[in-house]
Amino acid sequence: MTDPAELNALTASLAVEDLRDAWRLLDAAERIEGFRLLGREDAQEFFGALPSAEQLQLIEQSSATERRHLLRMLAPDDAADLLQELPDEQRQPLLGLYDDVTRREVASLLAYREDVAGGLMNPRFARVRPDMTVEEAILYLRRQANEGLELYTYAYVLDKEQRLLGVVSFRDLFRGKATAAMRDVMKTDVVRVHEEMDQEAVGATFAEHDLVALPVVDAAGRMKGVVTVDDIVDVVQEEATEDIHKIGGSVALDAPYLEVGLVGMLKKRLGWLLVLFFAQMLTVVAMSYFQVRIDQLSLLSLFVPLILSSGGNSGSQASTLVIRAMSLGELRPSDWKRVFLNELATGLTMGLVLGVIGFTRVVAIWPGNEEQFANFSWQLAGAILVSVVGVVLWGTLIGSMLPILLRRFGLDPASASAPLVATLSDVTGIVVYFSAVSWFLSHVLPPVA
Repeated sequence: MTDPAELNALTASLAVEDLRDAWRLLDAAERIEGFRLLGREDAQEFFGALPSAEQLQLIEQSSATERRHLLRMLAPDDAADLLQELPDEQRQPLLGLYDDVTRREVASLLAYREDVAGGLMNPRFARVRPDMTVEEAILYLRRQANEGLELYTYAYVLDKEQRLLGVVSFRDLFRGKATAAMRDVMKTDVVRVHEEMDQEAVGATFAEHDLVALPVVDAAGRMKGVVTVDDIVDVVQEEATEDIHKIGGSVALDAPYLEVGLVGMLKKRLGWLLVLFFAQMLTVVAMSYFQVRIDQLSLLSLFVPLILSSGGNSGSQASTLVIRAMSLGELRPSDWKRVFLNELATGLTMGLVLGVIGFTRVVAIWPGNEEQFANFSWQLAGAILVSVVGVVLWGTLIGSMLPILLRRFGLDPASASAPLVATLSDVTGIVVYFSAVSWFLSHVLPPVA
């Protein structure tokens, strides 16, 4: 027979899992009702794992007593993330629900931008003095843990002015002699980040040194807080999502897809479509310029999609690869010459491969039942070969250089989206194709008046 305690635990566990699975399908009222059914520990864990916008939704639907309880579930850095979702005038009532110490901590975090180390850090961390012994430090950290401090894998050694002197891992602390001083146990070569360091650079520092926590210091070396790897994982996901949205030709969504709504979706997507639409008008202009050639030989229009897609696809490939490499820190604007030469060789080789296939398609495989076409099939094949090589090479170069150029001027390289590069390649492709046709078929096509 099942023990009652085990049965209660099993029921609670299932309730948490059921609520997590159904959460996206519930409206605001159903969410708050489901959340109220959770036990204290389950509720705290569940609430802490929610995005800030959904935490705020729960708080707004709660009573004053519940609101205070929910806010105090959050660490100061998580509370700051939540309050940043609100206008300034709506933050003060919620800040007033905290005690004085926590209120000052959260307010200090709100002074930072969201995308810098200071905006990500938790101001509560394990700290010890350099003159403490190992035994005293362990007792002190134990007392801090009992008071609710979340301990990571390190304790930081600070002087009286709160300057960071060193770091000691809990493993080294527990293995050290009880009478040894912290200054003798700590490591002084501490990897640290400045409070104004951009979140992408913070993420790169984590990846480079394979750490689980990073101390954040100000210009004077005073320690302000700790950024943990779980915080930076969220940042990396957010940055990657933003880049993917931009590469796809859209402004990054600031909410889950199904919660954006029609108006929000139009704001995010219509602007870029308008830009691309007007840019594509240049393709129409180019086509109209060569309309005489098309009227002279309608067969020429059959190969336009082939030429344009070759340039657009190669440009999209190059821009995506370069943007991602820059996001990972593999490329810098100063590497542009190496990128240019690499893409020059790659684009030329790919263009020749595709061009030879197009050449063969026209000469060897084309149905030979058109007598007029048979008289200049070799010349048309040559024009296609040159055109494909030209547009693939141009698309590859513009796709690789545009993100670097944007970064050079301090802009987001992800703005060099695949649709934008493809559009720019289309205009060039029309000009290259019909210029090649005019040269190769000059004996067939009469001169343009």
